[in-house]
Amino acid sequence: MSRRIAFLNYKGGVGKTSLIVNTAACLAQQGNRVLLCDFDTQSNASIWLLRLERWNQLVTTAGRTVFSLFQPEPPLLTDLIVRDVVEDREGRKILPGLDLLPTSFNLVDLEADFTGDPRKPAYVLFREQLAEVEKDYDFILFDCPPNVLRASQCGVFAATEIYVPSNPDALSLIGFTLLVEKLAVFHDAAAGFRRHAFGPPAQVQGILFNAVKAGTDVEVPKMRMQLRLNQFKSARRVSREAKIFASQVRDATIVRRAVTLGLPVALVSAETAGDSAGIIADYRALTRELLLHSLSA
Repeated sequence: MSRRIAFLNYKGGVGKTSLIVNTAACLAQQGNRVLLCDFDTQSNASIWLLRLERWNQLVTTAGRTVFSLFQPEPPLLTDLIVRDVVEDREGRKILPGLDLLPTSFNLVDLEADFTGDPRKPAYVLFREQLAEVEKDYDFILFDCPPNVLRASQCGVFAATEIYVPSNPDALSLIGFTLLVEKLAVFHDAAAGFRRHAFGPPAQVQGILFNAVKAGTDVEVPKMRMQLRLNQFKSARRVSREAKIFASQVRDATIVRRAVTLGLPVALVSAETAGDSAGIIADYRALTRELLLHSLSA
């Protein structure tokens, strides 16, 4: 059975997309079959992995992105997936196992223009389509925007686990607090649509500190986040195994360089990488901890 993981925080700007793209790449490098579903209307993960040229070609063709699943006469989800999405400049596949369900800016229209059957919300439509492909993957990751509106709901409803990318600051703590409150509201509203085959609602399983700048004292923010996490655990509003991950990902210029190259950090050549060794080790350590957390959860 695939692990279905949503990355989500109500605070934007925490480096969520860089974290999910590079975690997905690490998982694929270990031989896993990974599907990254981009539900963030900014399309950052899709543009990163496809590069702007390929993404532009894709979105100018009708019915090629996830938004088309919610239109009349939708395609099959499997027909939208970009297989082995990462390519070099010559078009050679260089990261087998990492697939992408791409998005475009028009996904924002899902919030106002969805006119489907009210007895089958968008998140149910997506979950039913996902069921047809999930057996093909070891991991399905959902890159969600910083809210729990319709696009995020698709990832949250389909997920079995939720992880909260955060920075060591007060705004991330506020975002985490608001996220837990909004998740509870959504899970209550969606309960009547959750069939046994879908599994139980996903809970927050962990907090991931990301883009930690050099010299930052993380102990006080970490202590405050842990206090809030303990409060939510006592109230049974997050998983009883939820924790702040020991692995942290530092801030590094190579991440921004990787975006312009259209590559996960681990595939950026050493000659142009500069500070790549440390950041690659960070992503790999976090991925190992994510795998171990599943065994203990």
